[in-house]
Amino acid sequence: MTDMSNETPEGEPVGKSSFARLLPLLVIGVAAVMGAIYLKDYLSFDALRDNREALIAFRDANYFATVAVFMVAYIVIVAFSLPGATIATLTGGFLFATFPGALFNVAAATIGATLIFLAARWGLGERLGAKLESSDGKIKAIKDGIDENQWSMLFLIRLVPAVPFFVANLLPAFLEVPLRRFVVSTFVGIIPGGVVYTSVGAGLGEVFASGETPNLGIIFEPHILLPILGLCALAALPIALKALRGGKSF
Repeated sequence: MTDMSNETPEGEPVGKSSFARLLPLLVIGVAAVMGAIYLKDYLSFDALRDNREALIAFRDANYFATVAVFMVAYIVIVAFSLPGATIATLTGGFLFATFPGALFNVAAATIGATLIFLAARWGLGERLGAKLESSDGKIKAIKDGIDENQWSMLFLIRLVPAVPFFVANLLPAFLEVPLRRFVVSTFVGIIPGGVVYTSVGAGLGEVFASGETPNLGIIFEPHILLPILGLCALAALPIALKALRGGKSF
């Protein structure tokens, strides 16, 4: 009689299946560490400043190729959690102006985020989600609360500047958020911050000419932060209304 104790319900060996599922996450983890060590000097403000003339010349001669190369590079940076996502956003503004630069930035960031979301969900999300669903007590209550307010929670983690981007990519994967919901909330939720940093990038010509560095803390200035906090409050409104109505759906 064949021993099935080391196989999954689908008949795949447990060890092999687990490794195959975790492989994308392992690759991303290794790439992130290697990128932090070897790429930080290449994906930096100084690198953009030193190569700005060559970038502009290439863009002027090959506009659509520049868009394609830029978006692929941005997707790779986000998908592998490499350093330089902020610099990539600034570069999008510098090369393509606030518009369509913001569109290129938001689209590329969404695609990259979706790739890492899929890798995380395939590697750990399904199993972790099943364990959380079968648990009881406070853990189950927290998961149920998030499930009941997924749209609001997804928009909140995108809009709040203090939430790291990679955390906002991984957390939904572990909570079994549907792919379409993740993509829509990511694209819409990162638009405010994306437009702000793209506009900063669009003004880098003057910054380079004066020998200064861009103000990346601009998103925390009152005239920028207050509207974003207003959007956060709007996203949290359904949660507050549901709490006031005793947790009933509406």
